Amino acid sequence: MVSRPFTSSVGTKLLVGITGLFLFVYLLVHIGGNLVVFAGHDTFNHYAGALSENPLIMGIEVVLLLAILAHAVKAVGMTLANRAARPVPYAVKKPAGGRSRKTLASTTMILTGLWLLVFLVLHVYGFKFAPAPLTEEGHRDLFALEMQYFSNPGVVGFYVLTMIVVGSHLFHGISSAFQSLGFSHPTWTPRLLTAGKLIAVLIATGFILIALWAHFVGGVQA
Repeated sequence: MVSRPFTSSVGTKLLVGITGLFLFVYLLVHIGGNLVVFAGHDTFNHYAGALSENPLIMGIEVVLLLAILAHAVKAVGMTLANRAARPVPYAVKKPAGGRSRKTLASTTMILTGLWLLVFLVLHVYGFKFAPAPLTEEGHRDLFALEMQYFSNPGVVGFYVLTMIVVGSHLFHGISSAFQSLGFSHPTWTPRLLTAGKLIAVLIATGFILIALWAHFVGGVQA
């Protein structure tokens, strides 16, 4: 069967790695689009409107949903299987250019992943299905909706905390994905891991800045 390779332990690691890197790339594109909010009401609404009217969006959303589900299910299953097979921790082989030392990010991957799943459901509902203000043309005013969303300090606090969780998950997840895919080079692996961790921090910081700006500045200008 075609799906059989992904049911083995090696196949599962590959699938987790591939979907993880795919979601990482998506977040890069997503933060790039979200930063358009700093350009103001009309520019952001024009961008968001053009994006929502793109005929490819539906297909991309389906692929994204499948990638998220596959990544979550396989990652949780792989973690539980590894713990069942190794009830007593043992020394981990040090990857090329990397460190085997456990960190808070690496030991909380399942918890942060589940947190992000819950957040994703709330986030998609809030921006895609919840009632939104309308523009003069009768379209959903997504800029006004974002300003309204972040006008609540409790929502901003939860969002900022969640973006820290995103950064933590990506910080370890990127290096884990490279290892799952078998990338190991004494020179390039450390560089790729360092770049990935830096980008993870920048992604989380970008989302946090958007929320804070919307709360303290954007809503006044809207």
